[in-house]
Amino acid sequence: MAINKSMILDEVKDYFFISMGCAIYCVGFCLFMLPYEFTPGGMTGVSAIIYYATGFPTQYSYFIINAILLAIGLKILGFKFFTKTIYATANITFFLGLIQNIIRQADGSLPQVVGDQPFMAAVLGACIEGAALALVFVNNGSTGGTDIIAAIVNKYKNFSMGRILMWLDFIIVSTSFFVFHDWNKVVTGYVILIISMILLDYTMTSATQSVQFTIISDKHEEIAQKINEVVRRGVTELYGEGWYSKQERRVLIVMARRRESQQIFRLIKHIDNKAFVTMTKVVGVYGEGFDHIKT
Repeated sequence: MAINKSMILDEVKDYFFISMGCAIYCVGFCLFMLPYEFTPGGMTGVSAIIYYATGFPTQYSYFIINAILLAIGLKILGFKFFTKTIYATANITFFLGLIQNIIRQADGSLPQVVGDQPFMAAVLGACIEGAALALVFVNNGSTGGTDIIAAIVNKYKNFSMGRILMWLDFIIVSTSFFVFHDWNKVVTGYVILIISMILLDYTMTSATQSVQFTIISDKHEEIAQKINEVVRRGVTELYGEGWYSKQERRVLIVMARRRESQQIFRLIKHIDNKAFVTMTKVVGVYGEGFDHIKT
């Protein structure tokens, strides 16, 4: 019963943060992309191009394209794969319409919130979109669109999803040239892609980034005790032997958050400044005191 309750709470939490991520993404798109006629990647980029060329509302083209892709994907990959994708698609469709209706001016145009500073708008929009997508992905969500195409291609061909998505986004942004005939907007679209991808990657890895310490010292007991008391991290003691000296050594293994690494280094230095210490980055540590395993 406890496990079922925990699983339900995790699912509720996932859906809450997916909704929040979708809303934030749409804020960045509607405030900083559409008014300045920039084209981001993904299906929002495709819907933006359709909007620039025809005036057809982005939320409707986004929904129609995703509905077609989801129908194809459901047949090939199954319903379970797309449960949260369908939810995220519905959220983005809703928020695209809602936010544009809220900010639209009396003459029907969308306001340029940073005035005649298009590059600033591009950077701000890319940062917001990258952080928002990270919030969706960290909570096991997906915004559909090109993700569905990449998953289908990945099933039948030996191409990584990251590479497929990169080429699809590149093609989408490049296509905007046929609408504007302006390479400045295309290059700005590439900049938006790069910034959003960097921020997406940074946000996702920093959310789960931890470090592992390996400590060899004659004062291993004192070091272990201090780390346990001060930093409140568990310590695992291994038995080792120096190959050359043939002397028995105790090896301490400590898992900690990256932000705690400086405190651990200071403790070790204070107790034994000749200790042999290595620190390695670990992305994703699951268990007591760290993250919960998600499936």
